[in-house]
Amino acid sequence: ENSEVLGKLFRSELSKYIETSSIVSLVRGKGLLNAIVINDTEESDTAWNICMKLSENGLLAKPTHGNIIRFAPPLVMTEEQLLECVSIITKTLKEFEK
Repeated sequence: ENSEVLGKLFRSELSKYIETSSIVSLVRGKGLLNAIVINDTEESDTAWNICMKLSENGLLAKPTHGNIIRFAPPLVMTEEQLLECVSIITKTLKEFEK
């Protein structure tokens, strides 16, 4: 139940950012297993570079299929922790905006 509620919140908060973003084209997922699609080719290293920067900023994520970044947080996380993660993600993505 917690993962469903927090997953919806995650997608909703990131969707607000995506409306004004040129670097991310989509957020998708189910429960707390979510992904963002980077607006670049699968052959690019943009998603990898974003994941490295996310790590420097305190959040671990994994690139997949070249231009997709997966997020798989603990299922016991709180709303406050989730919003902190969203803040780290949006702050980091803004560094990559063109």
